[in-house]
Amino acid sequence: MLAAALAAVAQPAAPPLPGQGPGYHDPRSAIAPLQEREGVVSWKLLAMVTTRVSGHRVVPTFPDPVKALDGQTVRLQGFMLPLEPGERQSHFLLSAVPTTCSFCVPAGPEGLVEVRTRAPVRYSVDAVTLEGRLAVLTDDRYGLFYRLSEAAEVR
Repeated sequence: MLAAALAAVAQPAAPPLPGQGPGYHDPRSAIAPLQEREGVVSWKLLAMVTTRVSGHRVVPTFPDPVKALDGQTVRLQGFMLPLEPGERQSHFLLSAVPTTCSFCVPAGPEGLVEVRTRAPVRYSVDAVTLEGRLAVLTDDRYGLFYRLSEAAEVR
C-alpha cells in the first residue's frame, strides 16, 4: 500500500482540464504576475488540493498543510473579480491570476477564494492583499474550496 502511494506521487500530474487548476497568467498581460511573499499564503499551496467525482459532485481532498489553515487568520494576495457592479466591493472572488476576459473565470476552484470583507474594498485591476479568516470548504454548494471572511485590505 505504501509503495503504491509513493508510486502515485512519483507520477507526473496530468494537465488540468479547462476550468481546473490555479489559473494561467497570460504572458501578454499588462498586469504583472504575483510574486511569492513572506507571510502571505501561497497559491501553490492552495492548489495542492486533489479532487474525485462522487455521484454528481466533485469532492476535494486537502493536504494537511492546507487543512491546518482552516479557521486561521491568514493573508492572501490576488486579483479581484467583482460579483456586483460598483467601485467598492464587499463580496467578490479573489483569483491567483488576473482575468483576461470579462466573461471568463480565470481559474478552477483551487485558484479562487470567495471573499467577504468587513468594510468595502476599492476595486482594482492590480493585485490586492487581504487579511481574514480562511475557511477550507469540503462541501460548498457552489463548488468553491476556500472562503475568506471578516477580511480587510492590507497595505
